[in-house]
Amino acid sequence: MNDLAVVQGRLNGFVAEGHSSAEAFLNSADVSQIGCVVLDIHLGGMSGIALWHRLRDTGTNLSIIFITAVEDEALEREALKAGCVAYLHKPFPADLLIGAVNRALEGPPGN
Repeated sequence: MNDLAVVQGRLNGFVAEGHSSAEAFLNSADVSQIGCVVLDIHLGGMSGIALWHRLRDTGTNLSIIFITAVEDEALEREALKAGCVAYLHKPFPADLLIGAVNRALEGPPGN
């Protein structure tokens, strides 16, 4: 399974596209077509947090759901303070992710 997915759609009929890395996402994703991004904090290469900051620095305001298997309270506080939709600790029940995606698809942060 890829560690980075972009999602569109509603309910459980989400359309998702996986990317092997943050760099692959930046090189191929059409952000105008993305409803939200489900993003692992710890990716190979550029980290999930670094990707999010890069998107924000370029004016891209996507809803982000972070997932992680690592307990890091400082990183979690940083992500929550920056306005991520959800910060989910692996393993997590599917309904938590589904609920987070539905909230994210309601609109980008700040809307």
